[in-house]
Amino acid sequence: MPFGKHKGVLICDLPVHYLEWIYSKGLPAGKMGMMLATVYEIKTNGMHSILQSVKNAVNSK
Repeated sequence: MPFGKHKGVLICDLPVHYLEWIYSKGLPAGKMGMMLATVYEIKTNGMHSILQSVKNAVNSK
């Protein structure tokens, strides 16, 4: 995350309560907003395992 309270945290590691808050305030435009919206949808629909699978695949390289 490039700004705010969670600056420096990977977007996929942001807590759900923060994603819900930023979603309710309005997501930023562009790629950042798209990434935040995607992670928000994944996490609020209980699909955390998708993010973990991607992180594991990236870390194993």
